Amino acid sequence: MAVGSETQEADRGQAVTRGGRRRGGGRAGRSADASMASTPLAPFIKRQIPCYDPFDEETLVRLENTADDILAEVGIEFWEDEECLRLWKEAGATVDGVRVRFDRGMVRAIIQRSAPRVFTQHARNPAKSVTYGDNNLVFLPAYGSPFIRTLDDGRRYGTIEDFKNLVRIAYTTPYLHHSGGTICEPVDIPVNKRHLDMIDAHLTYSDKPFLGSVTAPERAADSVEMARIVFGKEFVDQNCVVMGNINANSPLVFDGVMTGALRTYSAANQGMVIVPFILGGAMGPATMAGAVAQALAEGMVGVATTQLVRPGAPAVFGNFVSSMSLRSGAPTFGMPEPSLGTYAIGQLARRLGVPLRTGGSFTSSKIPDAQAAQESADSLMPALLAGGNFILHAAGWLEGGLTMGFEKMMLDIDHLGMMHTFLKGMTIDDNTLAMDAFREVGPGKHFLGCAHTMENYGQAYYDSELANAESFEQWRDAGSSDAVERANARWKQVLSDYQAPEMDAGVRAALDDFITRRKADMADAWY
Repeated sequence: MAVGSETQEADRGQAVTRGGRRRGGGRAGRSADASMASTPLAPFIKRQIPCYDPFDEETLVRLENTADDILAEVGIEFWEDEECLRLWKEAGATVDGVRVRFDRGMVRAIIQRSAPRVFTQHARNPAKSVTYGDNNLVFLPAYGSPFIRTLDDGRRYGTIEDFKNLVRIAYTTPYLHHSGGTICEPVDIPVNKRHLDMIDAHLTYSDKPFLGSVTAPERAADSVEMARIVFGKEFVDQNCVVMGNINANSPLVFDGVMTGALRTYSAANQGMVIVPFILGGAMGPATMAGAVAQALAEGMVGVATTQLVRPGAPAVFGNFVSSMSLRSGAPTFGMPEPSLGTYAIGQLARRLGVPLRTGGSFTSSKIPDAQAAQESADSLMPALLAGGNFILHAAGWLEGGLTMGFEKMMLDIDHLGMMHTFLKGMTIDDNTLAMDAFREVGPGKHFLGCAHTMENYGQAYYDSELANAESFEQWRDAGSSDAVERANARWKQVLSDYQAPEMDAGVRAALDDFITRRKADMADAWY
């Protein structure tokens, strides 16, 4: 099903998929429909408010110079990847065993020579393709949790059915623009085969963009091959349709599993997200400025490596710099120091000229409680104001990433809806300035029944799906439910109403055949 033009792309989208319909469910469903009716179902956000840039030129230059010092004097190690060492040696870096040192300015020059400032990840449904870079912003669900939490079952290991349900939920809401990747680990499937079922779930139960596997180069290759089955080999060679998200093995190491996946995706012209994973005081310095310089050094080397593999390959500069309790060693989230670090990384990424990955709705809380709400909100807002383009872990994250919460996901999605409105900014025109209303109402009267209010009430304010603003008596008489109970009912209603996007029968058969053959080629491995 090769395609090669925008017209063919549209034709492909009509042939491969047709979006599911969303039905309301009782009072909650009617509220959700009203909220969505007032929200444009855009495939991603175009930021209409400026980024927040708190740091001056001198500060940014010192951070950049320190990153260059780290790369020149200390270097980066590449473990168990001779090909990466060869690429960097040919590029002019100094290679000493597995340690690579870089002349000052070398890594930045490689990035700025060929890495795209803006690129599009194409979706199975072309209307849901997303663009990274500039003022574009994409929300993704949380990633990588082995555990699931629901109000009904508590905390338990995730299964493939949980994974499918989370994909269904992400597909249904307009406030998540992306299907994500390993939304939870389906531990009921062998480790060496589960990536096939996860990619298949993303392609079957959603038509939004998705992330492929990075846990082994051959699993990355399977992800690319499944994308070729759906999109066509020629189209995939010329366009980004699947992306991988890898972490540096901080401090200052890239291991062969991660760089093997990086080379696989980049060679196929598919997108890579490179993320230093720094907990201050453990995998980086206990001072935020040092951690930011380290993150810049590691992230630049990862992005530059994609360009050595294939100049022009799409890449996203990632950031995960967090604090920790130096008394217990536990990660902490929603704290002030990482917020400042995020703002600095945002300014540095824009100077580098590449799209930025930030996150997310982070919390250390084990349940969706007041701590979770505070930490998630205080983690997400800096990511948005810092200029993040690719917001991973935007919904569902609990327990420092160990747990994916169904109720937490619904509460976060509702918050993301609010952020859609916030990032649009304030419209100034004749209607919003409301002079007709002032003339009609005059001094000392209310605006409730005036013509302007009646014309605007449906879209004037964000209408939360889960918050309760009724009187105490109304709330009490309706059952006195709290936010978590309402979120529990909401995700169940979403799954009850879910309708899958259609898929071409030939594509479906080809995917099934590929998965069957790949699974037959290997014995089950559980570790």
